[in-house]
Amino acid sequence: MRTAAMNVPFILRDKETLSCSAATAGLRSYLAVRGGFDGHRVLGSLSTDSLSGLGPAPLQPGERLPTARIRGTHPVGGAEPSTLPQPEPDGCFRLRLVAGPRDDWFGPQGLERLVSQTWEVSAQSSRVGLRLSNAAGGRPLVRLRAGELESEGMVRGSLQVPPSGLPVLFLADHPVTGGYPVIATLVDEDVSKAAQLAPGTPIRFVLLEPGSSMPRTGGGRR
Repeated sequence: MRTAAMNVPFILRDKETLSCSAATAGLRSYLAVRGGFDGHRVLGSLSTDSLSGLGPAPLQPGERLPTARIRGTHPVGGAEPSTLPQPEPDGCFRLRLVAGPRDDWFGPQGLERLVSQTWEVSAQSSRVGLRLSNAAGGRPLVRLRAGELESEGMVRGSLQVPPSGLPVLFLADHPVTGGYPVIATLVDEDVSKAAQLAPGTPIRFVLLEPGSSMPRTGGGRR
């Protein structure tokens, strides 16, 4: 029996069995094979969309996955740095976002409340999105406008606010449309970090200037 290091390519010899245990850091582990997996693609993908039901059926115990035929030279590569997010000294994970498109439904005070308090990843989270709850002393977001929106397109990283005032951060299997206002949207490179945050993880949001990596000095729209 031998142990394979994380983030490092290795050879699985004939008749060897690879066993993957639960993640001890982060929430998800990723397994890749040289050449990739093969199978029937739906819209160009082998993935299953858990919300819409598109794609191949979810994997079942004992199922066999064919690997793609390797043509020509295919380098294995070397060790890669870990992409797991790291907490700040205060134990919170920082996620960067930009305001909108519906931050006017909450006003400057809504954005200020969003970034000034600590949120916590709820156990009611999945590949569709992270449901956030209030950490100690936190308060839900409050709308300034009544009524509901027409359905709008959604992107990965949208931070939608349902009537409860507790945001939902949409991930890979997010819906394509929604009727609740999106107060802000994560920068794309932080969405994958968010997907590794387990229930109970504390989060603080950092509001950026549009088109910049610099944080805003205030919560309101300029």
